[in-house]
Amino acid sequence: MTSPKTRVAVLISGSGSNLQALIEGQQSGELPIDIVAVISNRPDVRGLTRARDAGINAITLDHKEYDSREAFDRALTEQLDALQPQLVVLAGFMRILTPAFTNHFAGRMLNIHPSLLPKYQGLHTHQRALEAGDTEHGVTVHFVTAELDGGPAAIQAVVPVATSDDAASLAARVQQQEHIIYPMAVRWFCEGRLVMNANRVLLDGEPLPPSGYQVRNSQPQA
Repeated sequence: MTSPKTRVAVLISGSGSNLQALIEGQQSGELPIDIVAVISNRPDVRGLTRARDAGINAITLDHKEYDSREAFDRALTEQLDALQPQLVVLAGFMRILTPAFTNHFAGRMLNIHPSLLPKYQGLHTHQRALEAGDTEHGVTVHFVTAELDGGPAAIQAVVPVATSDDAASLAARVQQQEHIIYPMAVRWFCEGRLVMNANRVLLDGEPLPPSGYQVRNSQPQA
């Protein structure tokens, strides 16, 4: 007897490459999920096309049609509650969320951020890592809290910075790791292995360090 699939809603703002990794995991059976909807705050983005092509409900909730951040988040909350997801996945959702929204979905909302948090919250993370002379960069999957990119980490992929890197080449290698670790975190959550308790992340009942579970990638330094 198979376990029921976890109902997942995915929020996007753009092309949806991480969404595609989740769709492929669902289609292959690697992920025990049912993506019940993909919601974008921007119309006509590629991620909505990816959803439709996979037969997934694609919804546009244009933030420009709301007169405040609070009004948009209330509408988004209502839309999500109607779908009854057990997990909300932010996959390139470029919105600063209100505390009311993050509190409503606390412990059941994940985000992915292209840096080794707590380093480089916000935008332009790859360029900032290069300008700082970092030898390592990477990506973090974390639970969402009211602090922007500040929720506790679940898993990080560490990517060495090559001396020849520019922001584009570094971003491309980091994105490869995104498509590996985001499905991992989602699967762990669905299996009941990954939970947030009192702002701490537990994996298999054991507290993770502040950096989360780490995956290290050895690559040439040329």
